[in-house]
Amino acid sequence: PAKLHLPIWYAPRPIASFPNPRGTSASKAPSRVSDIGVSRPGPSRPKPGWRTRLNRLAASRRFQTWAARFPLTRRITRREGEDIFDLVAGFVHSQCLAALVDLKILDRLLDRPKTVAQLAHETSVPEDRLRVLLRAGAALNLLEINGDTVDLTRRGAALSAVPGLADMIGHHAVLYRDLADPTAFFRGETETELANFWPYVFGAGAADDPATAARYSRLMAESQTLVAEETLAAVSFAKSRHLMDVGGGTGTFLTAALSATPGLTGTLFDLPAVVDTAADRFARAGLSDRVTIVPGSFRDDPVPLGADTISLVRVLYDHADETVQALLRTACAALPPGGRIVISEPMLGTPKPSRAGDAYFAIYTLAMGTGRTRSAAEISELLKSSGFTGVQPRSTNRPFITSVVEGVKPA
Repeated sequence: PAKLHLPIWYAPRPIASFPNPRGTSASKAPSRVSDIGVSRPGPSRPKPGWRTRLNRLAASRRFQTWAARFPLTRRITRREGEDIFDLVAGFVHSQCLAALVDLKILDRLLDRPKTVAQLAHETSVPEDRLRVLLRAGAALNLLEINGDTVDLTRRGAALSAVPGLADMIGHHAVLYRDLADPTAFFRGETETELANFWPYVFGAGAADDPATAARYSRLMAESQTLVAEETLAAVSFAKSRHLMDVGGGTGTFLTAALSATPGLTGTLFDLPAVVDTAADRFARAGLSDRVTIVPGSFRDDPVPLGADTISLVRVLYDHADETVQALLRTACAALPPGGRIVISEPMLGTPKPSRAGDAYFAIYTLAMGTGRTRSAAEISELLKSSGFTGVQPRSTNRPFITSVVEGVKPA
């Protein structure tokens, strides 16, 4: 269907804007129904506006056929058709991506091109079937095929280099199973598997299993690298004395913050099963003497005192409003007057819905069953109601990775 860009004069004027022959506006014209004493009918359905009429036109099969042939609309029609097809075929595209990642095709090509036969031997995939997958990868602009030689495109090379992205793509198999019946999912009739993938959201006891804690820690640590980069590009800790990262996992963000801010000291506060490996990370970065590790759960244990800045990186969207409100009030109480809080996590698009926030993270957190993705405005209101002032969103270079909101405890 064509996406028409009609001239502004096409938009119909509201009735009230047309002059009335008697010299009054149409909106002030007397009602004939009331003039004769007949009661008005109940509320009626809104009359179709210009957008509705345009949508009906775009939905017309006859119009679509005409627009696909007409020179002025042909290119628009083709682009819209391709976008619609991408929506229809998106699940297949993501599964092809999952197969390329699972078979480590991108990693195998990072150093040099290879032949289809070489890749078939390395992956134990029949050559004829592998060709289908490789051509799909080329169609998605991840691979380039020249005869029998396969190489990475710039996009494929960039994707393979993103920290933690391969693991994130791999764990999407859980989310795919949760969305196998999307209607039942949105009706709340499914028992989601993803809720058990992240048991830490239910408290410290739920993450006692070493294998579960290791899986969570590895995935979070790798995916936090880009989040830390975006956050530190948006906010500065130069005026902070001591930063406490609550729910900071194995210390990826705190390591990045301390490394970027000479003289800053820090506290890592997270579940005992999670922070066990943080000491090695701090030691490798030469930060052991600037960091204190405090095992605990912000749901069950008091938040340590002594920090003038608290960071919550990808924490709030894992939890319900009541838990978030309690955490923010606890954080406000733990800070000194003038202390600062920094919230960094994916957020809903404002005012227009975004693909990352509304069509991915909002669905993901819905499947988790405990938290929800919020807009910067919602997080700002939660901060204000928890006692913070000077609340301000901070723009990031890549909001599809994270967005930032700051607040200050009143002096």
